[in-house]
Amino acid sequence: MWRQLLPMGRDAGSGGYRRFAWTRVDSECRGWFEEQARDRRLTYEVDRNGNQWAWLGDPARGDAVVTGSHLDSVPDGGAFDGPLGVVSAFAALDELRRRGVPFARPLGIVNFGDEEGARFGLACVGSRLTAGVLTVEQAHRLTDADGITLPQAMEAAGYDPDAIGADPERLDRIGAFVELHIEQGRALDLSGDRIGVASAIWPHGRWRFDFRGEANHAGTTRLADRRDPMLPYAETVLAARREAERAGAVATFGKIAVEPNGVNAIPSLVRGWLDSRAADQERLDTVVGGVEKAARAHAAAHGVDLGVERESFTPVVEFDHALRDELARILGSGTHLTVPVLGTGAGHDAGILSGRVPTAMLFVRNPTGVSHSPAEYAAEDDCVAGVLALADVLEGLVRT
Repeated sequence: MWRQLLPMGRDAGSGGYRRFAWTRVDSECRGWFEEQARDRRLTYEVDRNGNQWAWLGDPARGDAVVTGSHLDSVPDGGAFDGPLGVVSAFAALDELRRRGVPFARPLGIVNFGDEEGARFGLACVGSRLTAGVLTVEQAHRLTDADGITLPQAMEAAGYDPDAIGADPERLDRIGAFVELHIEQGRALDLSGDRIGVASAIWPHGRWRFDFRGEANHAGTTRLADRRDPMLPYAETVLAARREAERAGAVATFGKIAVEPNGVNAIPSLVRGWLDSRAADQERLDTVVGGVEKAARAHAAAHGVDLGVERESFTPVVEFDHALRDELARILGSGTHLTVPVLGTGAGHDAGILSGRVPTAMLFVRNPTGVSHSPAEYAAEDDCVAGVLALADVLEGLVRT
């Protein structure tokens, strides 16, 4: 399975992946998921929001156990973020069948669409729509860098954009959702553990900073006469680093748009996107508030106007304590080992669904801690350990 997925959407130059929602490559990945489902004689379906499902047993019975993740990527992302959870889900089912496990509850495997938000700028679109966190009107307004709207992209890929929306009946079928994911950090590597259980997802969001100055000639305009928005933007990037360090949080300006974007032109607009995450809401508010305060001061000093808009926000997500403790109990059963419980600064579909169904996450060790990069990596024996851990968890849940 892993070898089949590897070439899909891989850029020959960067070695990273460009698997963006509702594109030809996305269609290839979706075809791979459907093939895996049908090869295992599972019931395959696509929901109203384009998420793919594979079922063993009748989900209409309710109280189903579901696992899976996503197959899309960030620009030039790694091979493991998302796909590891989907591949491991099918492999875990194979392991359960090998063990001859009796299924007292339906089992589902899911591929949520557009989790990374690389094309339309909003993460977890498929799960947000399903959970009713994203409205139809909001989704229809999403646009990519080429001006193509989400409905247009879905229609071009053969899906009905008028059918999207909250799907409470589907969520009512699910009794537990467990997502396996590569750890996006080094906590497990530092502790020497292969597998961990998630405790919570840090509150996080994205803010757009628009610095508006005055375009002019780069060679003839005196420095004293300039209203250059690049200067307060650069100072704000440094301020974000300082604020994050003080609060023990993270803050990143990772995306920028410049107009008119000419080598010999002073910009008229510099637009930067801030991603910030912290262990609790108070610290996140402190960081973002500090960055905005610094940005306004620097903009005023350079005669530049500033607009700040929050584009997305996810509050802290505490995973279901009972399910989390059950995972730890299952994984520690018969051993003297304590399964590490980790917080994470990364968002996931499991976090979106947590408001509607009991959710939990398993992490697989990442020896470098690198993610959202071609250097993202997990050793094969750790991946196998993840499959067996997921199989153990699913066996414990579907037997009840």
